[in-house]
Amino acid sequence: MDKTARFRFFSALRDFLWKAQKEKEILYCFTGNPAIKDAIEALGVPHPEVAVILVNEQPVAFNYLLQAADEVVIYPQENLKNWPYAPELRKALPEPIRFILDVHLGKLAKSLRLLGFDTIYENNYDDQTIADRAAAENRVILTRDLGLLKLKTVQWGYWLRSQNSEKQLAEVLAYYNLLPHLQPFTRCLVCNGLLQTVPKEVVLAQLPPKTKLYFQEFHQCQSCLRVFWKGSHYERMVTFVQQLVLPDGE
Repeated sequence: MDKTARFRFFSALRDFLWKAQKEKEILYCFTGNPAIKDAIEALGVPHPEVAVILVNEQPVAFNYLLQAADEVVIYPQENLKNWPYAPELRKALPEPIRFILDVHLGKLAKSLRLLGFDTIYENNYDDQTIADRAAAENRVILTRDLGLLKLKTVQWGYWLRSQNSEKQLAEVLAYYNLLPHLQPFTRCLVCNGLLQTVPKEVVLAQLPPKTKLYFQEFHQCQSCLRVFWKGSHYERMVTFVQQLVLPDGE
């Protein structure tokens, strides 16, 4: 015989629900006693975005087995501080934070690297490869693919609400409170390697003729050995970073 439980999702978790479900209780029908994590994902919400689960007003973990007539309330990360004694649903975020992005987020990957964040992006990775590498290297997954976030091995992840790369960057910076941790111009935009300052004579053979003539300061990627200098694009990137850091109007 089917059993029922009532679910309510709050704040950002409502982004995953149908419009008719957002402002009211959802009646969930089930058989047996499924793990509450499975029930949450069956309703559309990926487990990495869940921070607090209350069942009959008591905090529980993902392995709680759903019972008939349970009253379930679920909150996202932004509400975690209200329940300091709730069981941790996953390990703490890695420090420093490291990312891996799905195949559609190349522009976002470059922006995160520009700001100094360790960001893996490969345009030929499938979902399982991304999840496996995230688990092996303690990386946070950023994606527009809900199926990827629902894979069992995924611990940390965020579903980007916008399809615009600039808005996506703003989302990530806000969600993970990254502004205090920016280290601009320290990573290669192409391969994610760290940059180091190098004497001009060391990279002279790699420079275009006009670059040899007009520029004296160079950085080289320690991984792919690409050489970077402060060309016309540099001022645009500086402006981009300043707009992220400075309050509106300054």
